[in-house]
Amino acid sequence: MSGQQILIVDDEARMLRVLEIMLQKMGHDICCASNGMEALQSLQESPVDLVISDLRMPGMDGIELLNQLRAQGNNVPFIIMTAHGTIQSAVESMKLGACDYILRPFDIEALELTINRILATGQILLQNDFLRRELEKGWEGFIGESPSMQRVYEQIRLVAPNKTTALITGETGTGKELVARAIHRASPRRDKLFVPINCAAIPADMLESELFGYEKGAFTGAHKERIGKFELAHGGTIFLDELAEMPIALQAKLLRVLQENVIERLGSNRNIPIDIRIIAATNRDPLAAIAENKLREDLYYRVNVFSLELPPLRDRQEDIPALIQYFVAELSKDRASIPKISAEALSSLQRYTWPGNVRELRNVIERAIVLSGGKQLDTPHFPLGTGTSQEQKPLQDNLPFDSLSLNCAIEALEAKMIAAALHNTGGNKTKAARLLDISERSLWYKVKKYHLE
Repeated sequence: MSGQQILIVDDEARMLRVLEIMLQKMGHDICCASNGMEALQSLQESPVDLVISDLRMPGMDGIELLNQLRAQGNNVPFIIMTAHGTIQSAVESMKLGACDYILRPFDIEALELTINRILATGQILLQNDFLRRELEKGWEGFIGESPSMQRVYEQIRLVAPNKTTALITGETGTGKELVARAIHRASPRRDKLFVPINCAAIPADMLESELFGYEKGAFTGAHKERIGKFELAHGGTIFLDELAEMPIALQAKLLRVLQENVIERLGSNRNIPIDIRIIAATNRDPLAAIAENKLREDLYYRVNVFSLELPPLRDRQEDIPALIQYFVAELSKDRASIPKISAEALSSLQRYTWPGNVRELRNVIERAIVLSGGKQLDTPHFPLGTGTSQEQKPLQDNLPFDSLSLNCAIEALEAKMIAAALHNTGGNKTKAARLLDISERSLWYKVKKYHLE
């Protein structure tokens, strides 16, 4: 078995050293902690594949450490070390989620068998954790009975039962991932994993290792082997969002995966057969992306076996009331009551062109609920939905600044929206980032950039 990262927790320095030497001889990478608090800090900084902890330690004992990890949602495999006199406590720890316990003094062979057995289940645990996070996403999330959405539903029903590679196109925020999930959940692969990956959200130099995985020592920092998203999706479906943002060189490797159904991890020359269905998506015009050398022509024709084009929200305005009702209810589920929306505000929202589509609509609803304090939603709570599409004033009359520089315009608007989001959320950057539909890391950068602290 390939070496894995194991954390040993024991307040006895001698026992800690003995275990460290033994496990290193088994081929594992070892880190140590002398108490429960130190272990928690270590796990926050660097995840591991297995924790082996002494049961009795001053301060935070092994059971409390296990409790803390599970409360944080950390399901790392956990082994309790105990003496004969505390076996009952060890059994109790297993009820709390420990994988096993080992008796001290322990037999080396028995210890190795226990560790190998637990680590061998690592892939199953990984998939189960992934499935829990992905549960209940997909087909049920569709809202809309317009003719254009009925056509989308019919296309999903047609393509889902097959292994056919599909390409989903449409503007940002139209629900491309939702369609991909629906295809997967209506397919014979529904019991296997649906693995989404956004090719635009991962740095180019990391995307290859994310997709293909790597062997230990493949590059600086590769301290242990890691399976990639293709292997994780074996038997299921992988969704490659924003395909045209994938580096051209990596697109060539993807083409090989599509043609030969094999991959190679970084640092290895071993072919690994895989059985996956690939669904790709892009918000670009694929032919324009080919002309701009953003998308390989041969890859485009290989993934575009079955194409689905999602309609923008402005082309299905009859669906807007149902979407609003759904989002208001969803975003108010933790409140005492569900706020109503005034007829004037509803009419205004239906007239708006929604350049950000359904995603923008959801964010606007969430912002309005915050602004209203959970009471009735009126027109002033929807600053983006009032008069935008129906009043066409001269451009210069709408500019909040004197310069016609596009960069100045964008920065001024961006700073204004970030300041409003921070005000509406009481300075909570996590909530503000969600309202703005950007990452929290991006928000921190922009707050510094515009001196908004």
